[in-house]
Amino acid sequence: MGEFRLSGNPIFGSKNQSASWGTGSNAGSPVGFHESGNLSAEQLQGMYQQPSANSQDTGRMTIGDTINKTILCLALVVVGAAVGWTVPALMLPGALIGFVLGLVNVFKKKPSPALILLYAAAEGLFLGGLSGFLERRYEGIAIQAIVATFCVAGVTLALYRSGKYRMTPKLNKMFMIAMIGMVVFSLANMVMMMTGTVDGMFGMRSGVLGLVIGAVAVLLATYALVSDFTMIEQLSREGAPAIMAWRGAFGLTMTLVWLYLEILRILAILRGDE
Repeated sequence: MGEFRLSGNPIFGSKNQSASWGTGSNAGSPVGFHESGNLSAEQLQGMYQQPSANSQDTGRMTIGDTINKTILCLALVVVGAAVGWTVPALMLPGALIGFVLGLVNVFKKKPSPALILLYAAAEGLFLGGLSGFLERRYEGIAIQAIVATFCVAGVTLALYRSGKYRMTPKLNKMFMIAMIGMVVFSLANMVMMMTGTVDGMFGMRSGVLGLVIGAVAVLLATYALVSDFTMIEQLSREGAPAIMAWRGAFGLTMTLVWLYLEILRILAILRGDE
């Protein structure tokens, strides 16, 4: 039985949870090893020349399949953003729907491709509307945020692949504590903005304090990316079902959306008069 431990990332479950599945006696092989002695040299050569098995052939999650599904999700984010940019009134519905679907997908035991794709489209509506609004105030801010997001994600991936940026139990605990604090602070800030208690485009997240909190949020987002990368590799190595590739795609999409929003906020503060 293939078994793995999940990290503290809520998208993949808590570190105290585990999942397992049968791998089969001849898992990952087109034929059982006991049968290979009955094959001729020509037959073996023909087998080696065949295309590599994909997730549909093996029924298992692969990194390549996860990347493809992530690209699909991000493509829907871009399409939704184009619509949201054109019709800014869809920004709020997109934010609400994206928030609800995000929670549903996080806590849903079995990934739902349809709900994940709907989440991506809804987040696109929100990002497009918000980006369009800020673009009209600060020309060029949207493309700056996009480039910065992919630069940060690229550097994070490079550091992860080099082994210099890895998950540890201590960092996991710090990450979860910081995330809880960030959520509580964000909710309090939202309430205070709605009641008019604080001023500014971003409420308490404006000015110098906003820049400091934004920098912390970007660091948290990079650690979430490392958690996503780690779990995707671990799940595919342990022979997770192919459907789990959607879980990986959802995790990466959610983290990249979060990272973009934080960078967009930082740029707006730097370019604003707050």
